Amino acid sequence: MAGQNVWKSTMTKADIVEKVYDKIGFSKKEASDLVELVFDTIKNELHTGEKIKISGFGNFVVTQKHERVGRNPQTGDQIMISARKKLTFKPSQVLRAMLNGEDYTNLKDDDDDGE
Repeated sequence: MAGQNVWKSTMTKADIVEKVYDKIGFSKKEASDLVELVFDTIKNELHTGEKIKISGFGNFVVTQKHERVGRNPQTGDQIMISARKKLTFKPSQVLRAMLNGEDYTNLKDDDDDGE
């Protein structure tokens, strides 16, 4: 079935902090501050409309969806769906290959999207 979650659990921000703490040896406070700084930087850049490209991981892009006419599925009545921003993530070739158990050693470390 498409979209099925094949993992047993969910990794949280606290789990990421714990991994940073274990790998680098910072104090838990320093590891937490570092993880917060990375996420805050990503959020702030996305908020300003910047594209985030992380080699070997993927791209985060904010796109603008325009106001449009939709339908209430229960009544069939037309409604206006307001304009909004949408965040999309496109995994890199490397990440996609890793997830699918494929050999990724000869792949470029980032997607060639013309930028």
